[in-house]
Amino acid sequence: MTPDEIVSHIPTITLADVHAALAYYFDHIEEIQQEMHAERAFAEDFRRAHPSLIGAKLRLERLEEAS
Repeated sequence: MTPDEIVSHIPTITLADVHAALAYYFDHIEEIQQEMHAERAFAEDFRRAHPSLIGAKLRLERLEEAS
């Protein structure tokens, strides 16, 4: 989206706000990307350590239906 499109979708911010956010992002791009990668890794580790009870129930139901 362009800065103007962002403002039209989120009318509580100004064009200056969008440009400031973009400037901050480009000034800190490596740091932000590293943090995003770390958060994705954390979420994946959490999912592996805490399997979904709903997912397990659905898999069990599919196995029961197949037999």
